[in-house]
Amino acid sequence: MGKKNWIEFDNQENIYKEEPKEENFKKISKINISKQKKGKKGKTITLIKGLAINNEIEVRALLKKMKVFCGTGGTVVGENIQLQGDMVNKSIEFFRKEGFQNL
Repeated sequence: MGKKNWIEFDNQENIYKEEPKEENFKKISKINISKQKKGKKGKTITLIKGLAINNEIEVRALLKKMKVFCGTGGTVVGENIQLQGDMVNKSIEFFRKEGFQNL
């Protein structure tokens, strides 16, 4: 069977050329993780405050990783992250895995 429109390429050289992200906010910021029930019609949410990330794209990327890790929904409200349900232990585990120190 012939390969008519098949293009092969080696992606290994592009993997190592990625620029490292600035990770200085991981050492400076004091992250507060709490569970709340007010608002949201009595449903429990996990509120994450104190992320010193000014770039909205980085916050959304972090939120996406958290939602996949915790297996739940979530959103960004202002500078805070809200996760659905009681995800305090899982979010602490996620931040430690990502290299955040001040929890």
